[in-house]
Amino acid sequence: GLFVTDYFTRTPRKLSPFRSFASIELFHFHIPEDTVIAVWNLITFKEQGGTFGDQCPDRSITVYFRSGAPSVINPLHTHFPRDTAVPGSFALTLTWTLPNRTTGVFNVTSPLPGDWFLAAHLPKDEGKISVKGLYEECQYLFQPQLIVQRLVNIAVLYPGYVTEQSMAPHKSSCLYKVFVPSYTSRVLVEVLRCRGAEGCPLWLRVRAKAPPLHNSTALDCREHTPCQLALDLPFWQHWYYVLVEKHPGVPGAVSFQVTVQLTDCSRPSLARPPFLPSSASMNMPHSFGSVGGLALGDSPSPASPSNGTKHTVPIPTASPTGERCWPIRPTLRNELDTFSVHFYIFFGPNVSVPPDRPAVFVINLLPVLDSGGVLNLELRLNVSSLRGENVTVFGCLNHEVPLTSGDNVSVTCETELLAGFLLSVNATASLSRLRIPYPQTGSWYLSLRSLCATEHGFEPCTNVTAEVYLRSYLSPCINDCGIYGQCKLLRTNNYLYAACECKAGWNGWGCTDNAEAFSYGFQLLSTLLLCLSNVMFVPPVAIAVRSHYLLEAAVYIFTMFFSTFYHACDQPGIVVFCIMEYDVLQFCDFLGSLMSVWVTVIAMARLQPVVLYLLGAMLLSMALQMDRHGLWNLLGPSLFALGIMAVAWTARTIRRRHCYPPTWKRWAFYLCPGALIAAAAVLLYAFVETEENYFYIHSIWHLLIAGSVGFLLPPRAKPSRRLGPLPRRKGCGYQLCVNEQEELGLVDPAVASINSICTS
Repeated sequence: GLFVTDYFTRTPRKLSPFRSFASIELFHFHIPEDTVIAVWNLITFKEQGGTFGDQCPDRSITVYFRSGAPSVINPLHTHFPRDTAVPGSFALTLTWTLPNRTTGVFNVTSPLPGDWFLAAHLPKDEGKISVKGLYEECQYLFQPQLIVQRLVNIAVLYPGYVTEQSMAPHKSSCLYKVFVPSYTSRVLVEVLRCRGAEGCPLWLRVRAKAPPLHNSTALDCREHTPCQLALDLPFWQHWYYVLVEKHPGVPGAVSFQVTVQLTDCSRPSLARPPFLPSSASMNMPHSFGSVGGLALGDSPSPASPSNGTKHTVPIPTASPTGERCWPIRPTLRNELDTFSVHFYIFFGPNVSVPPDRPAVFVINLLPVLDSGGVLNLELRLNVSSLRGENVTVFGCLNHEVPLTSGDNVSVTCETELLAGFLLSVNATASLSRLRIPYPQTGSWYLSLRSLCATEHGFEPCTNVTAEVYLRSYLSPCINDCGIYGQCKLLRTNNYLYAACECKAGWNGWGCTDNAEAFSYGFQLLSTLLLCLSNVMFVPPVAIAVRSHYLLEAAVYIFTMFFSTFYHACDQPGIVVFCIMEYDVLQFCDFLGSLMSVWVTVIAMARLQPVVLYLLGAMLLSMALQMDRHGLWNLLGPSLFALGIMAVAWTARTIRRRHCYPPTWKRWAFYLCPGALIAAAAVLLYAFVETEENYFYIHSIWHLLIAGSVGFLLPPRAKPSRRLGPLPRRKGCGYQLCVNEQEELGLVDPAVASINSICTS
């Protein structure tokens, strides 16, 4: 056939260490139909400071692949919530082949068409809290690329018609496809009139949705006469691919006929009619290719070429045993919000399950839109409806086809080619739940059957109609992640999905794994430490008030207040108390901390203009609004204040011709200890603080910063040496003059003695 190659790529993204599914990078691809091979080129490279990160350490990168929905991953081996079904996925670990770049290739032969999702992450780190901008971090960028090769104009088989084919000696296989509509209980593929050099040296392989593989359902036509391959309970509304493959080493040409028969379960005694129906009656797509075949709606011609002739054949009557399907009740879709969808049953939610037949319901999940949430199913048995009988109601949830086996005593929801989920309720366990994170989209069928337990197992009940309360809905997360988690709505390009982000040491898909959880006492202790450590600002406030630094004292009180309540609101557990919105408390805490540094440095410079305080408040507010965690946005105003202090001290030193501050005691007992305490606090904050030791390292940070302010705040300022002219006394020709001691600031002007009289 003719191959067409398509190429898809995605923008490189920075990978993060795994903490929860919210920390992974998700990539969405779409594989077209009739794809025979898909090749993912996985490119990973390092960056540091805008250049190649040759010095960055090698960290393994794990990539997950899944068709239909994102992968449900568990790299930390945590526990899933109860009643949660975990769908499988394929994982691949990339290793580095070059100092700053590595490339991995992942091939998928005959991939399923539709949506494919790739999830990538780095290993979990030690949880170090780094200051943004302090140093150039190593970044690991991941870019997946997809190359697909697909066949065009695959020959289409029509149910009830025979296609003749002659396989040339140089050919090894022929590929066909047939569309299976709804309410089809059986697909029968048969090879007729096979003639070759060694009998019928053919393999017959059939697979749903994609071309067959080596492990697909197969039949050796040499050993089976007639060569018939039957598939029970096929997927509805999908293409089935038929591969007729020649045995290796067989010389010469092989001629054969291939036909497909579909059994309609709504009419178990009849197969699909032996004529070409319209696209509407077959629920078939309106456009599809064919090689050597007929366009949809054309009449078969008996004069077609020998390698593509189609004509009717007699269709045997299908056996009614096990092939009857029951009416399927639809559900009403009610969208409340993103990933918040309720599926209501007409004349529900109470459902009657008769003893002689199952009750079947369908839940339709929209492509792309619904695969990023959690499908929830709940069954609750009305025990009073059992009339004392030992009745068990079994529910089978299957994807794309209902499981309505003819065996009434079967309690399994799986077949050789079909997997499903089993639920059961009875008088002792009247409630059953099922949660499927990231479900595959399409139609999900729920089949309910009532069986009575006896000494010999389960048997069909007689004259007992069980009543079941059925609830099905789509939610963003499992139980909204509980009290120790937060359900986050995430986006990758145009695809939305939800995931839990846990806190307080809780882990798991629904934040229900308490293996490393913080106890209530630990949470209370950490909250009290972070809040009460701000009481250390009381001594600086007292010193500021005593030294008449009222503005500085007000700033320290502001910082102490908002730092206390910000940390009371910022706790990860349940010991949380918020007096305002979190964002407001965080802004005020950061602003108060930086304003405390600013006013302290300005006070040390002995500068009194109010304009400097206003300038600092405006600069710091602007910096915090730009980036509250950026290093230079926070460090810049502080360095500017230190520069102002250095200029003021230098000017005084030059004017007085001796070092300022003038006394060694001020340097030895106040300035040097205060500077060392502040430097120790900054080092702890920047290099030692981690997520595990945050509560006590940050409390020590509070103590050290407040203590350094008490040391660095200067003593009370002396009065100004320049006094204005004293008022002249009426009736006297003299004025008072300020003596020399008063000019030097050594005495109080209020008690200064007048030792000189100046002539007016």
